[in-house]
Amino acid sequence: MKYYVIAGEASGDLHGAHLIEALKKLDSKAVIRCWGGDLMETAGGELIKHYRDLAFMGFLEVIKNLRTIFNNLRFCKQDIIDFNPDVIIYIDYPGFNLRIAKWAKANNYKNHYYISPQVWAWKENRVLAMKRDLDALYVILPFEKTFFENKHNFPVNFVGHPLMDIIPNYPKNSGFYAEHKLDEKRPIIALLPGSRKQEIKRMLPLFLAVVSRFKDKQFIIAAAPGIDPAWYTAFTKNTQVVALYNKTYDLLQHAEAAIVTSGTATLETALFNVPQMVCYRSGLLNYLIAKQILSIKFISLVNLIMDKKIVAELIQQHCNVSTISKELKRLVSKEGKTEFKKSYQSLFNTINGKGAAAQTAQMIIKAIK
Repeated sequence: MKYYVIAGEASGDLHGAHLIEALKKLDSKAVIRCWGGDLMETAGGELIKHYRDLAFMGFLEVIKNLRTIFNNLRFCKQDIIDFNPDVIIYIDYPGFNLRIAKWAKANNYKNHYYISPQVWAWKENRVLAMKRDLDALYVILPFEKTFFENKHNFPVNFVGHPLMDIIPNYPKNSGFYAEHKLDEKRPIIALLPGSRKQEIKRMLPLFLAVVSRFKDKQFIIAAAPGIDPAWYTAFTKNTQVVALYNKTYDLLQHAEAAIVTSGTATLETALFNVPQMVCYRSGLLNYLIAKQILSIKFISLVNLIMDKKIVAELIQQHCNVSTISKELKRLVSKEGKTEFKKSYQSLFNTINGKGAAAQTAQMIIKAIK
């Protein structure tokens, strides 16, 4: 059968790759065309558009790039017509995907959505369009099933979190220090400043300003795939901080603590048992708009899943060199490490469950057959 898969971010590329692998395992004749990244291409999808050309962050950034966005929408629709898939599979990336889903429904294509848009956080009115346009929705967070079914009478499939298939089984890289010529005597602080240029540009200089206050530590950046190394060098050239590509999980395995920009990375860091703080700053206008429309108590997945504060969230004016430094001292303390270990175990128990991609692939194939 023919599958058309659309992901628009690094995390979508990761989960899309595992879904493509699962589809190919169950359907030996699967032909898969995709929007995503290197991982989805390596898994066997024919890559049409890379997510690095699709990700626009913030209200102003979207407005500035409207022409590109509309061109991408037109291109996607024509590409779907030419490919004529048996099913279109959407992975998060709602601003784009829900528009395609509306068009696709009107043109009698099958719409299956893996990893729901975070409509429980903002734009809850999108649920009406999702109920109308989607043939199936596969959710990965425990509270999402309750949200959709109890609040909106929208039956969904809870398949568990896909990271539970990846991180607990991730092999230990015992040669990490030697491979990257790192000092084994100095604990590592991982810096995860995001996957888009806009947020890296805003967050990374702030993270780097903390480095001189912790001379006994070595700071390493988890570089985002698809971004030129020169982009990071422009920020790190006067420091000893290095950026490592495609080594985020190896880095988290060996990190004593992490400074993380909000996103999937907060959950990944937690599942590696690394004490962390979540830092986020945006332009003032973006912040004021978001403050008015967001309907959530937290911005990190860790806190959202547990419905309480486990990791510190330093936002806007509270996200500065002084507060980051103070929180980092707490993270690397004996008391801080003990506290995080206990909290993370509760998180692990809450989302425990395996086979998200395999379950989803199986249900999609069964539905379209």
